[in-house]
Amino acid sequence: MSSSIQGKTAIVTGAGKGIGLAIARHFRQAGANVVFADNDERALEDELGAEMNGQGSVRGFAGDLGQKLTQANLVSATIDAFERVDILVNAHRAVQACDPMSTDEDLLSEMMRQNMTSALKLSQLVAKRMTTQAREEEPEIQAGSIINVISLAADRPQPLMLAYSIASAAQAQASRSMAMALAGQKIRVNGIAFASIMSNVMQSSLKSDPALRERLVAATPLARIAGAEELGPVAEFLASEASGFITGQILRVDGGRSLADSLTPPVF
Repeated sequence: MSSSIQGKTAIVTGAGKGIGLAIARHFRQAGANVVFADNDERALEDELGAEMNGQGSVRGFAGDLGQKLTQANLVSATIDAFERVDILVNAHRAVQACDPMSTDEDLLSEMMRQNMTSALKLSQLVAKRMTTQAREEEPEIQAGSIINVISLAADRPQPLMLAYSIASAAQAQASRSMAMALAGQKIRVNGIAFASIMSNVMQSSLKSDPALRERLVAATPLARIAGAEELGPVAEFLASEASGFITGQILRVDGGRSLADSLTPPVF
């Protein structure tokens, strides 16, 4: 089986910065057509420049991806540009600390909306397109791959990030449930649970708490913080036929953090 995604079309959300940007760039370098989607148009313009305006194998798409109409427009724009969609990477996420005894229902709702509900709804929409494509093609070829980028907080709860941890766990369970629901349509759904990765949130946290780096490195068996670009090859593997018999799995990319005792600082 090939690990190549060359010629395939991928939508990557959260692609204006951090982990989403790193995965989208890796996919582009691997020869895929890539739609860089993000809520922040300025971030996309800063990273893509002229490529935002429809050149070559790259497109930029900005809008509130939690909105039904925006999601429909994203899929339509992808089809208009590349005629199909083979891969969806839900890398957009929102992180906010909170008092674990807080009764702020709005915060929990917002964390669920941004980290789980919007990804689930977009996955359902893209899965319909993948199913339509598959009807017109060879029945034995996989119809598509959906990948959810999830924090290790999904199963390593962090009290000071209660709402985020709950939303991350919900996204992990949604990944497994969607994998079962879509297996008959030959659509695979998997997750990447990350920690000790240099995301935007990690960068901000290290600036505000320089001692955090030392604590994280000490708690990570591989004794380092990984670059966001290291998630690119992992996502490519899950998107390609090399992982053709893998679905419903949450692959941990954490330098061994999940093997160690839990940390007092939040999981990033």
